[in-house]
Amino acid sequence: MADGTYQSLTGDERREALQVAAEHTRQRTYLLEKDTWVVATLRVLFEAPFGRHLVFKGGTSLSKVWKAIRRFSEDIDITYDIRGFAPELVAGGDDEALPPTRSQERRWTRAIRPRLAEWVREVACPLLAGELERTGFPARVRAEAERLYVAYEPLFVPLGPMRPDVQVDFGARSTGEPHEVRTVVCDAAAHLPGLAFPEARAAVMLPERTFWEKATSMHVYCLQERVRGERWSRHWHDLMRLDEAGIAARALEDRELALSVARHKAMFFRENDSNRQRIDYHSAVSGNLRLVPSGSALDALAEDYASMLSTGMLLDLDEPFGTVMERCEAIEERANAPQATSR
Repeated sequence: MADGTYQSLTGDERREALQVAAEHTRQRTYLLEKDTWVVATLRVLFEAPFGRHLVFKGGTSLSKVWKAIRRFSEDIDITYDIRGFAPELVAGGDDEALPPTRSQERRWTRAIRPRLAEWVREVACPLLAGELERTGFPARVRAEAERLYVAYEPLFVPLGPMRPDVQVDFGARSTGEPHEVRTVVCDAAAHLPGLAFPEARAAVMLPERTFWEKATSMHVYCLQERVRGERWSRHWHDLMRLDEAGIAARALEDRELALSVARHKAMFFRENDSNRQRIDYHSAVSGNLRLVPSGSALDALAEDYASMLSTGMLLDLDEPFGTVMERCEAIEERANAPQATSR
C-alpha cells in the first residue's frame, strides 16, 4: 500500500488500510470507515463560505475533539449562529440572542425553520455533494427538512442499526457559544502515518455547555417516562465520561452557564412531564435535576444500552448498565447539593 492520501486509494486499498488501523484499536472496521466520512463532511462544511458561522457540538464533538468520551458517535450536530443566519431577528438583543417574549419566540421559530430548511436544501446540500465529489469522497447527499444525509458505498457491512450514511443535523436558534476552534482528525490516521486522511478546522462548542445540554435532556426523559429513540442511552454514558474527565465538575461550578442553558431551553424547547405539567428547566439546574429514570423508562434505557454495546459503539470499558446509573445518580446528587446551586 503506497503512501499518499486515503481518498486516492482504490476500494481494496482503503479496506486494507482500515483493517490495519482496526488491529491497533478496539474499533471495528466499519466504524473507522464511517469516521472518515464524518471528518470529510466536517471539512467541507467548515471550509465553505458559511463555515465561519457554524459551531460543531454534541456527542461527536465530545469524542472527536475533546476526547472526553470513548464512544463512536456517528451523527454531526451543527449550530448555525443565529446572529449570522438571521441577524435582523436578533438586532438589538443581548449576548445570548434570545427572543424577549414567548410571542417573539414563536415568530422567530416560524421564520427560522422554513428558512433553515431552504438553506439546507438549496445551499448546503449541493455544496456538500460537489465538494465531497471533488475531494475524492463521492456520495449521495440528500436534504430532509433541517437535516442532511451523506450516503456512501460501504467497504464493510455494518452491524445492527448502523447505517452507511452520515446524518448532519442543523439548528439556528442559538449562538453556539462558548466555543473554540479545534482540529478534527480521523481515528485511523494515528495508526497509518504514511497515509494522509482528511482533517477539519472547526469551531467547537465547549464541553461544559454540552454537559448541561445533555443533563437537561436526560431530566426531560426522566420526567416524561417515555422512550426517545434508538441509542438514547448514549447520554448517560457520555455524562459518566464527562465526570471522569473533570468536565462535569467544571460545569457544575459554572452557575451562569447552567442558567444560560435553562433559559435557552425554556424558550425554545418547552416540554411537559408525564402529568402534562410544564417542565421547569430553571428548577432542574437549581437543585431538582433528575438523571435516573424509573419503571418502564429505566427498562427501555437498559435495553437500548445493551443494543449499543452489541454494535461496538462503546470503544473502551463496557460498564454494566447498573454501574452507569449509579454513576449518574452520584452526579445528580452533586448537582442538587446546596453548595452547587447557591453560587
